[in-house]
Amino acid sequence: MKNTFLLLLIIGLFACNPKPNNNPDSYVLPEIKIKKHPKNIILMIGDGMGITQITAGMYMNGNKLNLEQFPMVGLHKSYSSDKLITDSAAGATAFASGIKTYNGAIGVNPDTIPVKTILEEAEEYGLATGLVSTSSIVHATPASFIAHQKLRKMYEEIATDFLNTEIDYFVGGGKAYFDIRDDGRVLSDELKAKGYYMSDYFQKDFNELDINFDQNFGYLTANKEPLKLTQGRDYFIAATQMAPTFLNNHSDNGFFLMIEGSQIDWGGHANDSEYIITEMIEFDKAIGKILDFAQEDGETLVIVTADHETGGYAINMGSTMDSIVAGFTTDYHTACLIPVFAFGPGAEIFGGIYENTEIYNKMRKAFNFKKINEESKPKSD
Repeated sequence: MKNTFLLLLIIGLFACNPKPNNNPDSYVLPEIKIKKHPKNIILMIGDGMGITQITAGMYMNGNKLNLEQFPMVGLHKSYSSDKLITDSAAGATAFASGIKTYNGAIGVNPDTIPVKTILEEAEEYGLATGLVSTSSIVHATPASFIAHQKLRKMYEEIATDFLNTEIDYFVGGGKAYFDIRDDGRVLSDELKAKGYYMSDYFQKDFNELDINFDQNFGYLTANKEPLKLTQGRDYFIAATQMAPTFLNNHSDNGFFLMIEGSQIDWGGHANDSEYIITEMIEFDKAIGKILDFAQEDGETLVIVTADHETGGYAINMGSTMDSIVAGFTTDYHTACLIPVFAFGPGAEIFGGIYENTEIYNKMRKAFNFKKINEESKPKSD
């Protein structure tokens, strides 16, 4: 009897404490069913935004952020196909297309073969699409959702790829790559010929635009890269607030929108804590505008994440709720896990720890393209 008891005890201990599985490829996350599929998805990317960037922004914003309203939080693994430390191109391609690729790749796999993006898929299913960025619109993150080029610095080629899509709404810098090109093409005129309303910062301030909801819309905010917020950049909040309303009016099927707070990353590269904090707080204000829309709409999934952390940013001794004593370990990116926040229908599938490619897979699952396809088929008599 005693031996039987000991045997059962041992079996019980092993059952409660199974041997650790050291093979990540064999991990299988439990399948979580979506209670309600969203009609719209808004993916917000704070480039270079790690936990410390969020924390510093929170403390310097009166100990509060709109991010605190998100009920679901997860973590993603940001590495690329060729480096433990990713860059924005590989990171955004993972989000956009669900593949690991090499640093510098824009919408292509490790063999430089183009891979379809979630934005392109959304267009195929009749959804409206949009991109908003505080960088040039041809910079690595927005480019990875709409272009297919082997190197991120191929800005003119990336701009040309905009002519291969039917994107409904885009706002960001980079006018030179559209209109002051080596090949002499003026892409803004070509987009106008396709039916776009095109404007830029030379012609009119964003807040003064008379936007026609019946036309596709493009606004180029700088000749190359936009200014810092503290230097006078002022279009981001207005363009963010306008985007979901505009797209909602462009398709009855729903929309996909990517919004990037690009310059959090640039503050990290510069090891400039104040630059990080001001850009982080502005990005959070943009999140607040999107949450206002999503809460009223009730059919919109909002996801907030980053491609990677930048700077090895730390909040050191001597910091207070009024001032940050910052430290940095690098002027490049780091390999730490990156937070993922989700709000709205479908948010429940974004908890846990997973590869950055799962952002794409989870968005596709949430959109339920198969159902959209079935509903869009003509019904037989």
